[in-house]
Amino acid sequence: MKHLLKSDESHAMANDASILEHFQQVHPWGISTAIDLKQCDPSLIRREEKIRQFADELCAFINMKKFGDCVVIHFGQDPRIAGFSMTQLIETSLVSGHFANEANAAYIDIFSCIYYPPYATARFVQTFFGAEDMRLSVTFRI
Repeated sequence: MKHLLKSDESHAMANDASILEHFQQVHPWGISTAIDLKQCDPSLIRREEKIRQFADELCAFINMKKFGDCVVIHFGQDPRIAGFSMTQLIETSLVSGHFANEANAAYIDIFSCIYYPPYATARFVQTFFGAEDMRLSVTFRI
Protein backbone atom coordinates (compact mmCIF):
# COMPACT_ATOMS: atom_id res chain seq x y z
CA MET A 1 0.00 0.00 0.00
CA LYS A 2 1.23 3.47 -0.79
CA HIS A 3 -0.06 6.52 0.98
CA LEU A 4 0.55 10.20 1.15
CA LEU A 5 0.41 11.33 4.74
CA LYS A 6 -2.19 14.04 5.14
CA SER A 7 -2.02 16.71 7.78
CA ASP A 8 -5.20 15.43 9.42
CA GLU A 9 -4.13 13.56 12.59
CA SER A 10 -7.39 11.60 12.74
CA HIS A 11 -6.66 10.30 9.24
CA ALA A 12 -3.24 9.08 10.40
CA MET A 13 -4.67 7.43 13.54
CA ALA A 14 -7.40 5.76 11.49
CA ASN A 15 -4.83 4.38 9.08
CA ASP A 16 -2.61 3.12 11.93
CA ALA A 17 -5.64 1.45 13.50
CA SER A 18 -6.64 -0.26 10.25
CA ILE A 19 -3.05 -1.36 9.59
CA LEU A 20 -2.80 -2.80 13.12
CA GLU A 21 -6.09 -4.65 12.64
CA HIS A 22 -4.85 -6.12 9.36
CA PHE A 23 -1.47 -6.99 10.93
CA GLN A 24 -3.25 -8.91 13.71
CA GLN A 25 -5.48 -10.76 11.23
CA VAL A 26 -2.80 -11.70 8.69
CA HIS A 27 0.09 -12.38 11.11
CA PRO A 28 2.80 -11.39 8.64
CA TRP A 29 6.49 -11.92 9.33
CA GLY A 30 6.81 -8.16 9.78
CA ILE A 31 5.99 -4.68 8.67
CA SER A 32 8.17 -2.43 6.51
CA THR A 33 7.70 1.31 6.12
CA ALA A 34 9.49 3.45 3.55
CA ILE A 35 9.39 7.17 4.26
CA ASP A 36 10.54 9.64 1.59
CA LEU A 37 11.09 13.20 2.79
CA LYS A 38 11.55 16.28 0.62
CA GLN A 39 12.67 19.77 1.59
CA CYS A 40 14.30 18.70 4.85
CA ASP A 41 16.12 21.13 7.12
CA PRO A 42 19.69 21.00 5.69
CA SER A 43 21.25 21.56 9.12
CA LEU A 44 19.70 18.28 10.32
CA ILE A 45 20.48 15.94 7.43
CA ARG A 46 24.09 17.11 7.07
CA ARG A 47 25.16 16.54 10.68
CA GLU A 48 26.25 13.11 11.84
CA GLU A 49 25.34 13.78 15.47
CA LYS A 50 21.76 14.73 14.46
CA ILE A 51 21.39 11.52 12.46
CA ARG A 52 22.62 9.49 15.46
CA GLN A 53 20.19 11.41 17.68
CA PHE A 54 17.42 10.60 15.19
CA ALA A 55 18.20 6.87 15.36
CA ASP A 56 18.07 6.97 19.18
CA GLU A 57 14.83 8.94 19.31
CA LEU A 58 13.15 6.90 16.57
CA CYS A 59 13.94 3.62 18.34
CA ALA A 60 12.52 5.04 21.56
CA PHE A 61 9.43 6.33 19.71
CA ILE A 62 8.62 2.93 18.16
CA ASN A 63 9.63 1.12 21.35
CA MET A 64 12.39 -0.92 19.71
CA LYS A 65 15.56 -2.03 21.45
CA LYS A 66 18.74 -1.06 19.61
CA PHE A 67 21.26 -3.81 18.88
CA GLY A 68 24.75 -2.35 18.71
CA ASP A 69 25.80 1.10 17.67
CA CYS A 70 24.34 3.22 14.90
CA VAL A 71 26.58 3.31 11.84
CA VAL A 72 26.69 6.65 10.02
CA ILE A 73 28.90 7.13 6.96
CA HIS A 74 29.18 10.05 4.52
CA PHE A 75 29.87 9.07 0.92
CA GLY A 76 29.10 9.80 -2.70
CA GLN A 77 31.26 11.18 -5.49
CA ASP A 78 28.16 12.17 -7.47
CA PRO A 79 26.63 15.32 -5.90
CA ARG A 80 23.16 13.95 -6.65
CA ILE A 81 23.60 11.11 -4.16
CA ALA A 82 26.25 12.49 -1.77
CA GLY A 83 25.27 12.51 1.88
CA PHE A 84 25.13 10.44 5.02
CA SER A 85 23.75 6.92 5.21
CA MET A 86 22.86 5.26 8.48
CA THR A 87 21.96 1.82 9.76
CA GLN A 88 20.74 0.89 13.20
CA LEU A 89 20.10 -2.74 13.95
CA ILE A 90 17.18 -3.33 16.28
CA GLU A 91 16.40 -6.59 18.03
CA THR A 92 13.44 -7.08 15.71
CA SER A 93 15.29 -6.08 12.48
CA LEU A 94 16.63 -2.78 11.08
CA VAL A 95 16.26 0.97 10.64
CA SER A 96 18.18 2.57 7.77
CA GLY A 97 18.32 5.83 5.92
CA HIS A 98 20.08 7.87 3.28
CA PHE A 99 20.25 11.66 3.33
CA ALA A 100 20.78 13.35 -0.04
CA ASN A 101 22.46 16.74 0.41
CA GLU A 102 21.77 18.22 -3.03
CA ALA A 103 18.04 17.51 -2.87
CA ASN A 104 17.65 18.11 0.89
CA ALA A 105 15.89 14.75 0.93
CA ALA A 106 15.85 11.78 3.28
CA TYR A 107 14.87 8.18 2.60
CA ILE A 108 14.12 6.19 5.75
CA ASP A 109 13.29 2.46 5.94
CA ILE A 110 12.00 0.71 9.04
CA PHE A 111 11.50 -3.06 9.15
CA SER A 112 10.37 -4.98 12.21
CA CYS A 113 8.69 -8.28 12.93
CA ILE A 114 6.86 -6.49 15.76
CA TYR A 115 4.14 -3.99 14.91
CA TYR A 116 4.71 -0.24 15.19
CA PRO A 117 2.34 2.51 13.94
CA PRO A 118 3.63 3.53 10.51
CA TYR A 119 1.66 6.78 10.18
CA ALA A 120 2.55 8.08 13.65
CA THR A 121 6.14 7.02 12.98
CA ALA A 122 6.20 8.83 9.64
CA ARG A 123 4.85 11.96 11.30
CA PHE A 124 7.64 11.71 13.91
CA VAL A 125 10.28 11.33 11.16
CA GLN A 126 8.86 14.23 9.13
CA THR A 127 8.82 16.48 12.19
CA PHE A 128 12.33 15.50 13.29
CA PHE A 129 13.85 16.49 9.94
CA GLY A 130 11.59 19.50 9.36
CA ALA A 131 10.47 18.09 6.00
CA GLU A 132 7.86 19.98 4.04
CA ASP A 133 6.74 16.99 1.97
CA MET A 134 6.54 13.29 2.75
CA ARG A 135 5.48 10.06 1.10
CA LEU A 136 4.83 6.86 2.99
CA SER A 137 4.68 3.27 1.78
CA VAL A 138 3.74 0.36 4.03
CA THR A 139 4.36 -3.28 3.17
CA PHE A 140 3.59 -6.44 5.10
CA ARG A 141 6.43 -8.95 4.82
CA ILE A 142 5.28 -12.54 4.47
